[in-house]
Amino acid sequence: MAISLSNFLLPISSLLTIVRCATVTYDFDVSWTYANPDGLYNRPVIGINGQWPIPTIRVTKGDQLVVNVKNSLGNETTSLHFHGLYMNGSTHMDGPDQVTQCAIQPGGSFTYNFTVDQPGTYWYHSHVRGQYPDGLRGAFIVDDPDDPHKDLYDEEIVLTFSDWYHDMMPNLLAFFVSVANPSGAEPVPQSALVNETQNLQVKIEPGKTYKFRMVNIGAFAAQYVWFEGHTMRVIEVDGVYTEPAEASMIYMTAAQRWSVLVTAKNSSDANFAFVGAMDQDLFDVVPEGLNSNVTGWLVYDEGKEMPTPQEVEAFEPFDDFGLVPVDGEELYDHVDHTIQLDLKMDNLDDGANYAFFNDITYVHPKVPTLYTVLSTGENATNPAIYGSNTNQFVLEANQVVEIILNNDDPGKHPFHLHGHAFQVVSRSEDEAGFYDAATAGDFPQRPMRRDTVLVHPNGNIVLRFRSDNPGVWLFHCHIEWHVASGLVATIIESPLDIQSQLQGKIPQDHLQACKDGNVPMEGNAAGNTVDLEDLSGENRSPGTLPEGFTARGIVALVFSILSAFLGMAVIAWYGLKI
Repeated sequence: MAISLSNFLLPISSLLTIVRCATVTYDFDVSWTYANPDGLYNRPVIGINGQWPIPTIRVTKGDQLVVNVKNSLGNETTSLHFHGLYMNGSTHMDGPDQVTQCAIQPGGSFTYNFTVDQPGTYWYHSHVRGQYPDGLRGAFIVDDPDDPHKDLYDEEIVLTFSDWYHDMMPNLLAFFVSVANPSGAEPVPQSALVNETQNLQVKIEPGKTYKFRMVNIGAFAAQYVWFEGHTMRVIEVDGVYTEPAEASMIYMTAAQRWSVLVTAKNSSDANFAFVGAMDQDLFDVVPEGLNSNVTGWLVYDEGKEMPTPQEVEAFEPFDDFGLVPVDGEELYDHVDHTIQLDLKMDNLDDGANYAFFNDITYVHPKVPTLYTVLSTGENATNPAIYGSNTNQFVLEANQVVEIILNNDDPGKHPFHLHGHAFQVVSRSEDEAGFYDAATAGDFPQRPMRRDTVLVHPNGNIVLRFRSDNPGVWLFHCHIEWHVASGLVATIIESPLDIQSQLQGKIPQDHLQACKDGNVPMEGNAAGNTVDLEDLSGENRSPGTLPEGFTARGIVALVFSILSAFLGMAVIAWYGLKI
């Protein structure tokens, strides 16, 4: 019998893959330290192992990653989310509290253990209410021996861009979602940072080409980024390799990642500034004296001056919609399931401003959604059991799913989907209104894919993905203020397959985190285990306002009440004086 050479080559190639994979372990003690990254204010920050900025996680595609977390904060719970990683077969390692796990209580420990089977540029951060802007955010790099662009560059450099607040997030959040802020104006950061500092100097050598992996790890501000005197070639977005595309400036929303090639000049006659400029269109009010830019330098010669960046007359960034993935994946042209999400901002009867999908603002359930999936048997396919305020959608396996998002708000929003990258098949300009298939035009045949995408003010986007990754996945705006105000939906993908994958396999330390926090682990969103459609006692949003109330009216009411209290105080003081 003749034996094909391929019978030998296939096992050998598989063996080589196994040999080059490793188990990479990080031990993280999460605790408070102090930092003053903008040189203006020294404040507590959340560090790891006593250090801040926190370390970059670095693995190679195929590695097993183990992250052992101890919460030594003392006064706050925490968790870790590995942004952009699909977590195939490991939805319980995704990290959002009350979604796929219970928060790690102070003094508690928790292990994340999963295989990293995708290359690219990612990041990791806390996924407990509004916490990561206090410092628990860092780059996550997955090296790829088979990088299709590896012959185009000599070295690589990681740059994180971010915004920075001097006040602590619990204080900022308490004001942001309150009757004292009925318009929902987001707190404006005090500074912009690059690699969690300012005035960064990046040493480069003439003639070399550098791959810059850039990550926006900020809470709010998108940033325009450019390198003076140099052109960028985009080769990756959000872990998806793209055909090289030239750009002089990019627009990087919160949570997006871009990899670009920059070729150094052939001489070292001068150094060149690179700039991250926060998008001030996002700010309701621009504080007087705000420096919205952060500057670094490509340093050819440390002995030469670091030039002041030139003024930019207009921001004209590259449009990522036209990027083409290297793998050539074609448009999903048959849709099995459509989810329409209509976005708005409005007030509820506590006077605070909230964010809504389809008139529902997200409130986390009493039972983590994954644990509801695992404890409800065949009822896990019933959307009703996941609560009244989780914006839940149950998907069947291997469907082509279309998300139509209509932004009925004058603000820009970067939307992120856990567990998937999506095809961006349509994106309107500003003020286009709700999506209308009849006027949308043709879709690209090889659409750009990424996991975080911008929707324009009062515009719309259409996204498509295949439901081939059983799990509980959030879809949310990645402006952290809007997560806190409820701009979140829950995708429950193939719930019976999740049960087959994970039933009885949730690690003991994950269960202990729930016990430590007195969080129920069974039943529907309300923790009811007998009648799963009985949501009595569930977490609910405040009620709706009486008809006719407006944000302006609430502002007037608040100031009237404050004026009344002030007047009474003055009268009381005057009475004591006489």
